[in-house]
Amino acid sequence: MAVALITGASQGIGACIAKRLAKDGFDVAINHFPSEESAAKALEVAKECEAFGVKAVCFAADVSKMAECEEMVKAVKEQLGSIDALVNNAGITRDKLLARMSEDEYDAVIAVNQKSIFNMLKNVCPVMMKQKHGRIVNIASVAGLYGNPGQINYSASKGAVISMTKTVAKEYGRKNITCNAVAPGFIHTPMTDVLAEDYKTKMLEAVAMRRYGEPEEVASVVSFLVSEDSSYVTGQVIEISGGLSM
Repeated sequence: MAVALITGASQGIGACIAKRLAKDGFDVAINHFPSEESAAKALEVAKECEAFGVKAVCFAADVSKMAECEEMVKAVKEQLGSIDALVNNAGITRDKLLARMSEDEYDAVIAVNQKSIFNMLKNVCPVMMKQKHGRIVNIASVAGLYGNPGQINYSASKGAVISMTKTVAKEYGRKNITCNAVAPGFIHTPMTDVLAEDYKTKMLEAVAMRRYGEPEEVASVVSFLVSEDSSYVTGQVIEISGGLSM
């Protein structure tokens, strides 16, 4: 049975990706932040995954910390046997205009959204090299492609994710490891639920399809990118935005 490790999978897009890959037949390793609330949510996701007849195991780790990533990857290998697909989904926002943003708010977003991906790649790529096979999908954002007012930290982190994706694709392609990114636009998640209504209205007016995307629509693209159907696709960034950029 193939194994998929998804970071930040206790809610939102990450949870949907975990459930979709379980439906596809993957055993799933569900990473969550080390807190009681996140652990409870992750356990619920695991139960939903197990309904598809696969194994689902929860792993607590702050992926912004290298040592915790190293320990988690070892534990996943020990408990599930391999890591065939890695989905780097963990992310946070600390939105403010540049003039009002603190250094701590900038650093926190870079640590979780960007450094975590380095941490996970550093530990998972050697596993995939030994297996001579692997699929990596990094969750970027349209903010990383086009920027977004009030998100200099988030945009910078997601722009870096895109560059990292292309670099890893070039470094590991000969090892039968693909690395791609998806760039969601305005997706209906707990992150977007807290936005001001006037901002939501303005954003939807810029979307050609005039609606939110759903987390399941992101998960469907990730499903393709970790499947054998995408065996000759690497270094790509697939925008999932309903035509936001047009």
